[in-house]
Amino acid sequence: MSVLTVKNLSKYFYEKKWFKPGQKPIVVKAVDDISFDIEKGEILGLLGPNGAGKTTTVQMLLGVLTSSRGSISYFGKLFDTEHKECLKEVNFSSAYINLPNRMTVWENLVVYARLYEVPDRNKRIDRLLTDFECLEFKKKRINQLSAGQKTRVMLTKAFINYPKLILLDEPTASLDPDIAVKVRQFLLKQQREYKVAMLFTSHNMHEVQEICDRIIFLNKGHIVAQDTPRGLLSKMKKTELQLTLAKGKAFLEKYLKGKKLMYSSKDDTVKININEDAIPKVLYRLSEGGVRYSDLDIIRPTLEDYFLQIVDSSKD
Repeated sequence: MSVLTVKNLSKYFYEKKWFKPGQKPIVVKAVDDISFDIEKGEILGLLGPNGAGKTTTVQMLLGVLTSSRGSISYFGKLFDTEHKECLKEVNFSSAYINLPNRMTVWENLVVYARLYEVPDRNKRIDRLLTDFECLEFKKKRINQLSAGQKTRVMLTKAFINYPKLILLDEPTASLDPDIAVKVRQFLLKQQREYKVAMLFTSHNMHEVQEICDRIIFLNKGHIVAQDTPRGLLSKMKKTELQLTLAKGKAFLEKYLKGKKLMYSSKDDTVKININEDAIPKVLYRLSEGGVRYSDLDIIRPTLEDYFLQIVDSSKD
């Protein structure tokens, strides 16, 4: 069952300045005709460079921005007409949004627990504060917290209503590495045990590759790719074969030039750009030619490589 369905969603902005009196303003398409859904218990990564439309999309999903066209449905309910009912089972966290500064952590969380009509709210708050290691500063005001502490409090707020879908915008951006690991473990536990679905944005490609079941890449307001992390990486054929040579460098370079394979060489280390399925054949031919090496490493493309390829292709 889809917990979120987005159909032909668009957001257009109009520039206020134009060159001649009476001339129509320029239309900026921040998000242009995107469609996707999220299944129960699925973690969907929404990725893209700055200005791709990620934040605008999340704001429309929360009702902060009104869409120019298209529809949003939560749990089979149309967001435009059943706004309140939809948001009861949705929540949101961002490393770049703050809670009221002069209220304490506890006071803020009690307000949200009341808004969501959370049963046993004190017990729920204490449990989440413990999970996110915030219990020791629950009596501090928000403006007394570090950036990382504020992020953890926002995450506590986001899970307070037992959400079925949670929108996470850079949820680990301000966290120390050890805390970020614990947060990812918590998110995966929520998915595994309670089938919580998540929309997850991040610039940490390792994190995305670890946590997301499926990924959508946005660029200039359009969906330019979507697949599982493994599926996206399989589309990148080039792999780097790195050899530390013991002998046979002259033959190796002659062979690579003859096959028109791109490579770089420094001292005894040679790096070859090659399709992974061609590696066994190349190594066999090098061995026949007397090439010997003391170390071999196959460096496969990462999600970051794919991200950079998407960005570079958009500049052409």
